[in-house]
Amino acid sequence: MFVICSKKTKHPIKIWLQGETSIEESCLEQAYNLSQLPFIHKWVSLMPDTHTGKGMPIGGVIAAEGVIIPNAVGVDIGCGMAFVGTNIKVQYIKDIKTPNGSLIQGIIGDILRNIPVSFKHHKTIQSSYTLDKAKNEMNKYEKDVELLDQIEDGYFQIGTLGGGNHFIELQEDEEGNLGIMLHSGSRNFGRRVCDHFNKMARELNEKWHSAVPLEYRLAFLPVDTDEGKRYIDWMNLALDFAYENREKMITAVTIIIEKWLEKYTDLNIEYTLEINCHHNYASLENHYCKNVWVHRKGATRAKQGELAVIPGAMGSYSYIVQGKGNKESFCSSSHGAGRRYSRKAAMKNFTTEEVMNDLKKSGIILGKNKKNDVAEESRFAYKNIDEVMLNQTDLVDPLKKLKTVGVVKG
Repeated sequence: MFVICSKKTKHPIKIWLQGETSIEESCLEQAYNLSQLPFIHKWVSLMPDTHTGKGMPIGGVIAAEGVIIPNAVGVDIGCGMAFVGTNIKVQYIKDIKTPNGSLIQGIIGDILRNIPVSFKHHKTIQSSYTLDKAKNEMNKYEKDVELLDQIEDGYFQIGTLGGGNHFIELQEDEEGNLGIMLHSGSRNFGRRVCDHFNKMARELNEKWHSAVPLEYRLAFLPVDTDEGKRYIDWMNLALDFAYENREKMITAVTIIIEKWLEKYTDLNIEYTLEINCHHNYASLENHYCKNVWVHRKGATRAKQGELAVIPGAMGSYSYIVQGKGNKESFCSSSHGAGRRYSRKAAMKNFTTEEVMNDLKKSGIILGKNKKNDVAEESRFAYKNIDEVMLNQTDLVDPLKKLKTVGVVKG
């Protein structure tokens, strides 16, 4: 970790990398903007997977006094990871053949058929304890009528993966055990909440002649205002929606795996470690003797002893970790490997054929309806996850190292 204090910074910037040459210039400029905010508590923290985002760097963590910033949470509110381990040895199932290919291929194909990906939703209303509760509690917010409509839409979106870098993977740990890992968030719900309140914040900041320049894209809402309180309630609803969304998909995947194991093996599956955690959110926490709103945008909470999932890239390694409660990072860690190339740049630098050959060479089964954009998620478009982990040895302890066996992408 190194610290930047210069004429460009009002507050220090702490970066969990080797030096300034390890961070892109546009990401650093966004960090400078954050450091100038008048309500920053202590400093700005950037995790080792940091890269340029919208307004705030991905892999960024700030603690704010009395305000909340929609764009410092982002559009995919509650995006995060879920994992469940099993007692099934991958070596016992990877070579089992079915009439349509290997057992792993059958499971991956079944997941792709039964869990909607990309822009697809369920065709019928799904059950949701989160949305049922929201229908009763959020009707008081008549000013946010467009978000009230989203509650009804949510019944079709719950239990769906989305696209981009969201995935469902079958993993093998260092003991050879099968695990299920997935990355997803609040779908269109979070985007609409962010866009609705970011627009509101921009208009209010302009009206107040705020000291925060609009070009920073960091418009804020005081938490004691009606607008701030409403954003917090809608954000928390999106967080609950994202959590249940991952919960439902994990359950759906376990049912599929059990079906295939029962049909082609005599193995009895047992489930072990279960984790479900966010990495795009804000929460009220106490740091350095003050109650502050900690914004984690592409960063995972890593309190002392807390378990989390840090994924690498498709076909790479991922980690189950335990937090060390590092105060300088506001008890945070990276949320993944972090991009080396934007999606557009990855498409220019890597071909579909290269990515498919790389996955085949590694023995990884890919489930994806359209392959033409697969280069966006090439493992070479991301930083080396092992280097990321080396840069945060003071933030987390790795408990399990996982290798991709099969992957479903949007």
